[in-house]
Amino acid sequence: MPGPLAGITVVELAGLGPAPFAGMVLADLGATVIRVDRPPDASGLTLVPPKFDLHNRGKKSIAVDLKHPQGVEVVLDLITGADVLIEGLRPGVTERLGVGPAHALAANSSLVYGRMTGWGQDGPYRDMAGHDINYVAVSGLLHAIGQKDSPTVPLNMIGDFGGGGMLLVIGVLAGLLNARSTGAGQSVDVAMVDGSALLSTSIHGLLAAGEWTDHRESNLLDGGAPFYSVYPTADGKHMAVGALESQFFSALVERLGLDDCPPQDERESWPILRDLFAGRFRSETQAFWVDKFRGSDACVAPVVSLGQAATNEHLRSRSTFVDVDGISQPAPAPRFDRTPPPERPGKPPSPGANTMEVLIGLGYSQEQIGMLKEIRAISEMTEES
Repeated sequence: MPGPLAGITVVELAGLGPAPFAGMVLADLGATVIRVDRPPDASGLTLVPPKFDLHNRGKKSIAVDLKHPQGVEVVLDLITGADVLIEGLRPGVTERLGVGPAHALAANSSLVYGRMTGWGQDGPYRDMAGHDINYVAVSGLLHAIGQKDSPTVPLNMIGDFGGGGMLLVIGVLAGLLNARSTGAGQSVDVAMVDGSALLSTSIHGLLAAGEWTDHRESNLLDGGAPFYSVYPTADGKHMAVGALESQFFSALVERLGLDDCPPQDERESWPILRDLFAGRFRSETQAFWVDKFRGSDACVAPVVSLGQAATNEHLRSRSTFVDVDGISQPAPAPRFDRTPPPERPGKPPSPGANTMEVLIGLGYSQEQIGMLKEIRAISEMTEES
């Protein structure tokens, strides 16, 4: 399989959210990702039918009962030939199942064991349940997002996928590089609350320098500045403005046709600027402004919906979205000129769709596979559900 991670094998213990997202990114980049799913008759983890569970695209699936001793042995066999294991279960779960870091590294001393949790493997919140909004809240970022009178509930991009899944990818790749040079694997503790805090590093620098206040809508990047904000248009759509630098601000004012307006750096005049900008944007449609700012350095772009993103002229020209099995979805990223991954990722498999293939690849005989099926340590599903 092409891609910069061709030849890397990842075992993913089935879960939801950031760990499967990390597995998807690794698979997109060419790694062979084998997802260990629960047997189809066990309580399912997916929220949608398999074909729509895009975090599983490009992976193989083997259905194993990890509560069965022989199922545990199958997973340890998988680990023996793998480079990476990723899991997103609560602290202590994999240890109780017999596939924790100690068990896995005993089977494969060079394995990188990536652990994805909300609160981390230690600390007073370790055993508490949580979701993205909780981790982002404790990191300080939720307090900074929203209007003056209240924080805004963000999409679960910060904790789950930015500070979670992406950080897990970085962690396991760093671990892989170290394992390649030292021969020694290790456990990587990735916590969404840590990742959320990490994403706010630049803001903490500004805060320490006195260039940021801990109050919403009072700063350059939180909606406080009229030249870094969102404005409605005549047809009820919106334009996003990010004209921070003086030359970009000048281009913005010019394209808006405002001959006489207060200077950008006079904070006391920001309310006047906001009213001027709002009045101009509200006077025309979004399409008008898209055409007006085309090719300019004013840092102005249309706000498009998720459903419209794939039809945006720029994203369409770059094939940022692709259609796989009738489902529009983001294409693999980033892009590589020497080892490009496939332009279109593989379809998500049904749980257990590759059980036979994977076990044969591990050297299991037909008789052994039949016995494992008979004792219900493994399952196989050949048709998409």
